[in-house]
Formats: sequence, C-alpha cells, structure tokens
Amino acid sequence: MEFFLQTPAWAAVQRSLGRRVHEQSGPGWSFLAIEEKNPAGKVIYAPYGPVAESVEAFDAATAALVELAKKERAVFVRMEPAAAGFEAFDAGTLLRARGLRPAPVNQQPELSWIVDLDGDFKDVLAGMKPTNRNLYRNIHKKGVTFRASQDPADIKILLHFLHLTAARNGFKPQSDEYLTQVAASLLPNGAGTLFIAELEGEAIAAAFAYDSADTRVYAHAALDDTHRKLSAGIPLLVTLMADAKEKGLKHVDLWGVAPEDQPDHKWAGFTAFKKSFGGREVSYPGTWDLPVNKLRYGAYQLARKLRDKLR
Repeated sequence: MEFFLQTPAWAAVQRSLGRRVHEQSGPGWSFLAIEEKNPAGKVIYAPYGPVAESVEAFDAATAALVELAKKERAVFVRMEPAAAGFEAFDAGTLLRARGLRPAPVNQQPELSWIVDLDGDFKDVLAGMKPTNRNLYRNIHKKGVTFRASQDPADIKILLHFLHLTAARNGFKPQSDEYLTQVAASLLPNGAGTLFIAELEGEAIAAAFAYDSADTRVYAHAALDDTHRKLSAGIPLLVTLMADAKEKGLKHVDLWGVAPEDQPDHKWAGFTAFKKSFGGREVSYPGTWDLPVNKLRYGAYQLARKLRDKLR
C-alpha cells in the first residue's frame, strides 16, 4: 500500500504552500521529508516515512535523514515508519535500539481503517452494513445525485460544509487557505478528487479524496445538516469507493480511528461510521524522534514536561 504523504503529489502540495521539501532514495528505500519549525528549532519530518523494503534499507534511509538533518542544522528527525520492512519485528524495540524515542504526540494516526477493493465491487458492498448498501442503491429515488469534480473552484462547497460542521460541533477545521491550495495542487492533475452529493442540483455533502498509485485516502468530508435525514454522506462515501475501484485502485484508506478499548475517545463517532463500511484496522508504529542535536532536544523535552506539569 503506497502512502500518499510519501508521494511526489504531496511534495508538490507542500512546495505550493511555501515549505521546503527533500526527496531522496537509494537501494530499497526512499523518503519525502518536510522542514518544519517547533520550539526546539528546525525539524526534518517524514510523514508516514521513510519507506523501506527491509530493516537494512530502513537503516540506510535513517542515515540519509540524519545526514540531511545535520546539513540543514535541524535539531531532530521526526519519522513515522509505517512502511519500513518491520512486519516480522517488534517495531518499538527495533526503533528504540536505534536511538529513536516516541514523539510527545502522534502527528499522523497510529490506527487507520482500510477497505480493500479486491474482487467484484459487490463483494465490497457485501462487507458493509445493510443500511449503507441500501442507501447507496436507493437514494437516487429521493432525488440525490453524485458527481466527481477536478475543478479547484468546487473546494468552496466543501469549505462551506466544514464551516457549518465546525460551528455545530465546536471543532477547528484546517484553514480555507490550506485546503484551497491543496485543491489547486491536486485536482488539476488527477491526484485528488472532490465528490459532491446534490439534491435537485443543490450541493448537500462533499468529500475530498487523495490518490496514490494504489490507495485512495478519504481525507475531508462534511455535509449540510439541513438534509441530515437523507444520510447522503454514506452513499457519497460508497460512490467514492466505487470510483476508486473503477480506476483500478486496491484500497480505500478511511484514515484515523479510535482504539477499540476507548469508547469515550474523541474519534469514537467517526470510528463507528468508518467501520460500518467493512474493512480492517491497521496499526502503524506511530511518530518517533531521532535527536541529532541531543543537547537542544533534551532541553525541548524538559521544557515540555515542565509545561505539562504546570497545566
């Protein structure tokens, strides 16, 4: 499964946002790393990277990341080795043995929910809750239609629904400027698609998906609460999956989910929604830091601990 955050399309998005991006590769490994700032100083961050075919290749990628960090005078390397050849190993033990430390928080989800698109799409539908299948098959009877868009101007539809959802649920969405720039970068070249549900020509829900070579990521979605009873978000997501299948993709990544033993987790509601489409949970090693300037990294960690105690 190819991770979108390690693709040239994501590198283009980051550069369009004015960020400095580094891409390197070698025998059996590659990485996309972004320069970021935090209270410690400069950080070299590889989201869901590096990608490696084996532990040996991971070690080579890590050495290249450290060299890059030294060259750019970064305090530490932050990584999320989700596809680093660790399948037969205890990733935590392996990473600690190499001097890495768990980051204070995971920057990308440690748990995700994947729907595989193998076989006929009717097999994918069979894995869903009956309600989801029935809505997908019958919602057209209520006048709801769906369309896919590669027009960056259509991002305003999703932004409008995100504003409504944020006001209703009290959360802070990513900025309009950020999502507008992501859309401008991804939509024209087909690396992203907007899916829009309409009732008699009026938009009532929207979802933004990102595509890698074999995986579609369900990245952002929101709907108009006025038409909540139609549950258009469900057939909209099934439409997104059907389109991915038609394009020859192998997986749909529904992104982060809550741990099963945490029913009060802030993602619990989203998690129940995602699991209703069938699929499987995947677990990643999480976010890890590799200090390069150990003195400054130690001071950063100490300052964090003191701040947390004072809260």
